[in-house]
Amino acid sequence: MKYMMTYDLMETMRNTNQWLGASARALASYPVMSWGANPAIDWLKAWGEVTERTFERMIVKPDWNIPPVPGDKGRDYPVEIETVVEKPFGDLIHFTMPGRKPSKRRVLLVAPMSGHYATLLRKTVISLLPDCDVYVTDWHNARDIPVSAGKFDIEDYTLYLMDFMRELGADVHVIAVCQPVPLALAATAYLAELDPDAQPRSLTLIGGPVDPEANHTEVTDFGRTVTMGQLEETMIQRVGFKYAGVGRMVYPGLLQLASFISMNAEMHANSFRDEIIRVAKGEASEHDRHNNFYDEYLAVMDMTAEFYLSTVERIFKGREIARNDFMVAGHKVDFSKVTTVAVKIVEGEEDDISAPGQCLAALDLLTGLPDDKKASHLEPGAGHYGIFAGGSWRNNIRPLVLEFIDANSGSTKRRPSNVVSMN
Repeated sequence: MKYMMTYDLMETMRNTNQWLGASARALASYPVMSWGANPAIDWLKAWGEVTERTFERMIVKPDWNIPPVPGDKGRDYPVEIETVVEKPFGDLIHFTMPGRKPSKRRVLLVAPMSGHYATLLRKTVISLLPDCDVYVTDWHNARDIPVSAGKFDIEDYTLYLMDFMRELGADVHVIAVCQPVPLALAATAYLAELDPDAQPRSLTLIGGPVDPEANHTEVTDFGRTVTMGQLEETMIQRVGFKYAGVGRMVYPGLLQLASFISMNAEMHANSFRDEIIRVAKGEASEHDRHNNFYDEYLAVMDMTAEFYLSTVERIFKGREIARNDFMVAGHKVDFSKVTTVAVKIVEGEEDDISAPGQCLAALDLLTGLPDDKKASHLEPGAGHYGIFAGGSWRNNIRPLVLEFIDANSGSTKRRPSNVVSMN
């Protein structure tokens, strides 16, 4: 499958479905179609509307659309986004609110690079902004990155995180969600050796695969049952001529999306059926629950082939993080070097992506960290999404995380930002 033709064929299929939906909607909207009552026309228009929107969203990066943050005396502060560090494969962005006094809680939210954009954490950002100064890792779509930019694997990802932490200084609190959990832990351990003053105050790890073998899921079972050769042959494609990354080897976001949907195919099918019914009855709206969820869920990005393959081979198959045998730039990272950074683990009882125990394994690696610097929380009844963006996050987990941040905030003076980049 490693050909431009297969990538372009996949994009052609997506584009065709979008066109079919648009054509059906346009046909059913002709004035002549309303001369007589015909329920079939209403259903055709509804199907076309939902289908067009669905396939269009697959190649569109969602906007952050962060609403103004309420302040004192009834004042609202509009949110602006500025780029603090710009790199080929991802930026460090900052959500600023001109006129508002800077928050003492400075948070680096490490977004996953697992097929969705960083905007997947939009609700997380919204929930943190009233109480925190928030920075986010905004990863780029690999299809838009020229081949001349070079490679990007899990070691490069780790070095990026180290650079971002260096830029923000020692008074920052890091929150890593899902995929980047083991790499955020590795970046912190590497800094503990090379530049201890750049370590964050605290590290909150939410639902990530530190040790995938601690509790098997469908995701970990897949990683164990396929060979790297099979993955490379069936999952890797070369970006077609339509995008700036033409020729780059990637794991396409559309393939990842197909995998996501197949895990709960019946649920998704029912959801789209119900939305078509609501549209036909005139009960749907632009920002109803279905559209709010799927506009984000369907927006997928390509990952570089080397990042995807190294994640499967080294994190899931080789368990290099879990075995304390992870190498970055030729250097073996030693997790026992982390001695001052407070670490909190958050897991969901019903998480079917990173099951309970996978993230908790991080605490066993931190043999040099005192027990009073370690904490963990298992959220009853919570699934994967709920522990960072749903009701469980808002009502239970977020207050605990903020309390943990406050308990581990010190008077360390912020480092200057003109530090030397490691990458």
